[in-house]
Amino acid sequence: MNTLSDSFRNPWEKFHGPNLGYVMEMYEQYLQNPSLVDPELKEWFDRWGPPEFQGTNNDDDPKDVVHHTNVPANLLEKYVQAVKLADYIRTFGHLDAKINPLETSEKDSCHIDIQRFGLTEDDLKSIPSSIISLYLPNHIKNAFEAIQYLKEVYTSKLAFEFGHVQDVEEKKWLLQMVESGSYRPSISNEKRMELLKRLTEVEVFEQFLHRTFVGQKRFSIEGIDMLVPLLDEMISESVQKGTKLINIGMAHRGRLNVLAHVLGKPYEMIFAEFQHAPNKELIPSEGSIGITYGWTGDVKYHLGLDRKIKKENTVRTVITLANNPSHLEYVNPVVVGYTRAAQETRNKPGFPEQDENKSFAILIHGDAAFPGQGGVAETLNLSRLRGYQTGGTIHIIANNMIGFTTESEDSRSTKYASDLAKGFEIPIVHVNADDPEAVLAAAHLAVIYRQTFKKDFLIDLIGYRRHGHNEMDEPAATNPLMYQTIRKHPTVRQLYATQLEQQGIIQSTEEVDRFAKEVEKKLQAAYRKVADLKEELDYEMNPPEVAEKGIPKINTSVPVNVLEQVNHELVQWPDGFHVFNKLERILKRRITAFQENKIDWAHAEALAFATILQDGIPIRLTGQDSERGTFAQRHLILHDDKTGKIFSPLHQLSNSKASFAIHNSPLSETSVLGFEYGYNVFAPETLVLWEAQFGDFANSAQVIIDQFIASGRAKWGQKSGLVMLLPHGYEGQGPEHSSARLERFLSLAAENNWTVANMTKSSQYFHILRRQALILQKEEVRPLVIMAPKSLLRHPLVVSGASDLSKGSFQPVLPQPGLGHDAERVERLILCSGKIAIDLAEKLEEVKDKDWFHILRVEELYPFPMEEISRYIKQFPNVKEIVWVQEEPKNMGAWNFVEPRLLTLAPAGVQVSYIGRRRRSSTAEGDPIVHKKEQARIINQAFTRS
Repeated sequence: MNTLSDSFRNPWEKFHGPNLGYVMEMYEQYLQNPSLVDPELKEWFDRWGPPEFQGTNNDDDPKDVVHHTNVPANLLEKYVQAVKLADYIRTFGHLDAKINPLETSEKDSCHIDIQRFGLTEDDLKSIPSSIISLYLPNHIKNAFEAIQYLKEVYTSKLAFEFGHVQDVEEKKWLLQMVESGSYRPSISNEKRMELLKRLTEVEVFEQFLHRTFVGQKRFSIEGIDMLVPLLDEMISESVQKGTKLINIGMAHRGRLNVLAHVLGKPYEMIFAEFQHAPNKELIPSEGSIGITYGWTGDVKYHLGLDRKIKKENTVRTVITLANNPSHLEYVNPVVVGYTRAAQETRNKPGFPEQDENKSFAILIHGDAAFPGQGGVAETLNLSRLRGYQTGGTIHIIANNMIGFTTESEDSRSTKYASDLAKGFEIPIVHVNADDPEAVLAAAHLAVIYRQTFKKDFLIDLIGYRRHGHNEMDEPAATNPLMYQTIRKHPTVRQLYATQLEQQGIIQSTEEVDRFAKEVEKKLQAAYRKVADLKEELDYEMNPPEVAEKGIPKINTSVPVNVLEQVNHELVQWPDGFHVFNKLERILKRRITAFQENKIDWAHAEALAFATILQDGIPIRLTGQDSERGTFAQRHLILHDDKTGKIFSPLHQLSNSKASFAIHNSPLSETSVLGFEYGYNVFAPETLVLWEAQFGDFANSAQVIIDQFIASGRAKWGQKSGLVMLLPHGYEGQGPEHSSARLERFLSLAAENNWTVANMTKSSQYFHILRRQALILQKEEVRPLVIMAPKSLLRHPLVVSGASDLSKGSFQPVLPQPGLGHDAERVERLILCSGKIAIDLAEKLEEVKDKDWFHILRVEELYPFPMEEISRYIKQFPNVKEIVWVQEEPKNMGAWNFVEPRLLTLAPAGVQVSYIGRRRRSSTAEGDPIVHKKEQARIINQAFTRS
C-alpha cells in the first residue's frame, strides 16, 4: 500500500465495494487491537479515523455521490458483513446455480443466506447499495435490493467463476459486465424464432439419422443441441467485428451436426458417407465449402471442412473445422497453430507481424477429456507465451456429465470439468444447455472478453447425452438412474417452443410442427438423391503418383560469393550491442572457419537459413532452448549482456525477403509439435522446424507423429513439410538421452509419406534443409525427420568446405573417403548411418589392412536409396558379405527396416549380416564405461574378418 500524501483530502475516497469492506474489517480489528493491523493502515486510521462510504441520493441516479458519512463504530460490523455476503455470492453463487438441466430439486443456499452473516432485511435496507457494488441497475436503491439482485445474477442458469483472475482491470471489467447485465445481448422476437428454427434443424437431423441409419455410429449432439447456435452466435459476432478466419477443433460428439449446420456440409454428402459411397460430385459447385481427400480416408466423424462466408461474391470469413482422429484433445494445439499462422504476415525480414484480430480459435472439449487429457493443460499453457499466443482461444466444454460410462467422481478430482482452467486465470461461465438465451449471453460475453483482453475464455455448456457413447451402446446398463431421468426429459427445442408459446411469440404448437416438417422434407429429398447411390470403392487405395514419386531434382547449391557475404553479415551486430565476450569470440571464428573450410553443423545451418530467407521463404523454428541450441551450438538469438535486449543476425540480412521466427518453447512436446504441425499446414510456404531437446523426448508427442504428421495426407489429403530435428546418437548418456527411436519413424514409413535422414556431414544438412524449403509448395512436399547430432556438432570429421555448399547437393549415400580404391579386393561392404559412421571413420586411422572392405554411409534411410546402393554393390564384384553396422540394439535402429531391402539388393551368394548390440528392452546402457566397451566391440567387429 503506497503512502498517501497530504494532498489527498481523504484516503477513503479511493475505496468502494469489496475493497472498502476489507478496510472496514481492518478498522474493526484496529479498534480491538491496533497492533494487529498493517502499520501503514494503522497510520491512516490514526490520522483519518474510521472509513467513510459513498452515500447516494435515492431520488436520483444511485451512482451520484451526494455526501460522505463516517461509519459509526457500532454499525461497522453490519457494513463488513454486508460486503462479505456480496463477495460470498460472487464467489460461491455458482454452487446454487441452476446449471444442471437434469436437476429438478431446489438447492440449499444457506451459505449465502443473510441470516448466516448476522444481518436482517432492515439492516441491509439501511445500507446504501454502493457499498455492495457500483455496477448495479438504477432501480436498485439499497443493500437489500442489491443482495437480492446479486443472488439472481449469480445463481441463475448462467453461473460465473472468475475469482481466480488476478488482474485487477479484468476482474473489474467482468464484475461490471455481469452485475450491470450489459453482457446480455438484446434478443428480438425475430431472432428468437430463428433460434427455434435452428434448434429444430439440429434435432430433426439427429432423429432422421437415428431412424435411417440404425445402429451406425454418429456420436449424436442430442442433449447439448445448443452447441450449434452457440457457435453460430460467436461466429456471427466475430464476422461483424472483421475476423477473417475462424478455426474450430472438436472431437466426435456433435461433429456431424456441426459439419452440416455450421460448416454447411450438404446433407447428401453426409448420407452418402453413411452408405459408404462418398461422392465428390456432391460438393457444391459455387466453392463455398472445401474438402480435401486422402487415399486411405477416415471415418466420417473425424473429417474436417472449410466454409467460406460470402457477401456478394466477396469472401468475408473462412470457417475451418480441423480433421481430428480419435485422440480427442490432440487437435487443440494443431488448431491454435493454424490460428497463429493465419494471424502472421511473413513477407518481411525480422519476426513476423502478428494481427490477433485476423483469426481466432474455438476449441470444443469433452467433459471427461478436458481434465483427463494432458494435452489440454499443455495447450492452455501456450495461450500467453510470446511464440504461441493467438490473442485468446474460446473454449467450450460440451458437457454431457459423463465420459464413456464413467461418473464424474471416477473421472476427475475436481468439482467441475472446467477447474483446470483456473490455474491459467481463464474466466469460466457454466451455463444450462436447456436455456437457449442464457447460452447466447455466454457466447456474447466470451467474444467481447476475448476482443477486449486478448485472452482465453471458457464456456462450460452443461447438458446431457440422450443416447449411449455411440448409438450401439445401451447406457442404462451402467447409468440406470441418469437415463431414467433423460428419457423423461423434454428436448431443448420442445422446452424453448413452450417458452415462446407462453410468451406469445408463437401462436400454437402447429407452427412449431410446421418447422419440423419443413426440415424433415429437406432431409428426405437429400436422402432420395443418394439412396441408390453406389460408388465402386477403391480397394487398392493407391496414393496419387505425384505424392508417391520421389522428390524432384532441385538445385540447392549457393554461389560462394553469396555464401561469403552472408557469412560476414551473420557475425555483425548493431553498434552498441554487447555480445557476451566468450560467445562473441566463438561466433567471430566463423569468418576464419569459412575460409579454412571448417564449417560445422550449426554454422552450415545458419548459412542454410540465411540463403532460404534470401529465396523469400519464411522460417519458423521452435523447441526447448532452440534460440541458443540445446548444446550451445546455434546462438541465433543474441542477448546484450548489459541491457538484456535481443537481436538476431538473421533479421538484418541485406537480401532477405521473408521473416525468421525462433522461439524457446515451454517444456512440452505434444502441444508444441502439434502447434508447429498446424502452423505448417496453414502456412505451407513456411519452413517450420521443431527441435526436440533430445530425440527421445519426441516419445511424449507420439500421437501427433502417428496420427497427424505420418498419416495426415493419406487420411485427409493434408499436406505438410514440417521438419523434426531429433538429436540421436550413443555417447554413453543412458537410455533417455541416446535414441530418438529411429525405428518408430521407419516403421511408419510408407507411400513416401516423409523423409528420414541420419547424416554425417554439415554440407548434407545444408542441402537437405534447402531442398526441404524449395519443395514446400510443390505436390511432392512431405515432412522431414532428421536424426540430428550431439557429439558430432563440432566434430572435425563432420565439417565441410565452402565448395561443398556452393557446388554440391544432398547425397542419399556417401562413400567413406579413402576406401574402395581396389574394387577387386573388397570382400565386405559395410553399411551404416549417422554417428556410428564417424566412429568407424575415427577407428580407420588404426586399421592397417583397409583394402578388403568399404564403407557406405546411408544418409537417407527413407525413402531407402535402393538404386544408389545397388550401383555401389556392382562396383565390387568380389563382395562376399554385406554388413549393417549400428549402435542401437538389434530390435531398434534401422536394422529391421534395412534387412529385407539389403537381402533384395545382395547378389546371389552374398551374405547379409548384422553387427551391433543385441536385442534389448531398453534403448541404451546406463553406465558410460560399459557403453564405451560395447561401442568398441561393435567397431572392432566391423573391421574383423569373419
